[in-house]
Amino acid sequence: MSKLYIDVGSTYFKIKDSNEIRQYFRNFDKNIALDLEEKCSSVIERYSKDDILICSSANGGLSTLIVGLTNSFSLKYATNIAYNSGINIIDTVLYPNIKEYPIPTDLIDVVIVTGGIDSVENIFDTDLLEYLQRLNYSNIVYCGSSANVEYLQKSIKNIKILPNIITDKLHVKEDDLKEYLTNLYQADIIGKEDIKELYKITSNQIYSTPYIVNQTLSNLHKNFCDVVDPFILVDIGGATTDIHYSTDLVADNMVLEGGYDRLVFKKLGVYKSRESLVFSAKNNEFVYELLNYLNVTENILDEKSEEATKVLMQLSIFLVLYKVSAQHKGYITLHLERLKSIVFTGGITKVLSDEDIESIMHFVYKKILGYTQIPVVVVDKAYEIWTLR
Repeated sequence: MSKLYIDVGSTYFKIKDSNEIRQYFRNFDKNIALDLEEKCSSVIERYSKDDILICSSANGGLSTLIVGLTNSFSLKYATNIAYNSGINIIDTVLYPNIKEYPIPTDLIDVVIVTGGIDSVENIFDTDLLEYLQRLNYSNIVYCGSSANVEYLQKSIKNIKILPNIITDKLHVKEDDLKEYLTNLYQADIIGKEDIKELYKITSNQIYSTPYIVNQTLSNLHKNFCDVVDPFILVDIGGATTDIHYSTDLVADNMVLEGGYDRLVFKKLGVYKSRESLVFSAKNNEFVYELLNYLNVTENILDEKSEEATKVLMQLSIFLVLYKVSAQHKGYITLHLERLKSIVFTGGITKVLSDEDIESIMHFVYKKILGYTQIPVVVVDKAYEIWTLR
């Protein structure tokens, strides 16, 4: 018998039944399991628990704060690994200046502390402990010099100790921290009470949607013949915008092994994080030129209409590509000039035409980046990539 695929998103349920994909707008006044049952019980009842596969992107990712000894190595390495693990970095703290940093007021999902090669001692002292006491966080992990482990274990309750991310030759060693952060992200999803209830209908592990998508990328060519390496996949949803990319496209070559990684932009969703998307747009130096290019005024950003939603989706494409381009230094820089194709999926596929997307690509590549050609645009019109496992 065929499988039933269910994706729990921040705005919609998506189900694939007998090669047909349907979407249902979530009722946020009800828990996920009850809402899903009311909308899809007639379909779910036709499948055994073994044949129901569920993934979820409803939590929007984890927030993290990184404390590092230097910008050149510990902060840079830890930031790179965190972004590759789908983690949202809310701040980075340079340890020698830790007393000068403000204390974030929001709950932080995980604090990363790192710095020094294994032979360096006495890096961290009471300045770190006093800073942490003022933070509101759920998890803390240390991945710096092994010479400081004993002091931190005695001083910080429930700290997770991992091998140093900096080798003695000052290279990045990413595997242990990346695995920890990925597992933490996964645990956050399946730990949600609403998500736990879904195990009543499936006997399979519930995975994060981005994890499932990353597993499909190496075989994407089989389903989309226009996809040519190197490519990136942009998933624009209600709460976040994600980029899945080949590690070969990373400009600073910090990732040692090949494969695919993911960047999540928690504040670039079109529905649940609409206000933060508009804020990012209004504070970008190129956006007003882009709006003029699209023949709309800046007033469109404050409207609630179908046209405004369309423009916001176009802006999210622009902003996420801008943030990973050489024009912007806040995130991992990707070699966008190397792209042969770019794949779009998520809610964007229901609103924008190929022409709408390509017009933004022309603006980004020709106006902002100064390239003469754009990659081939491939649109996952059926929104099926998350089912190709």
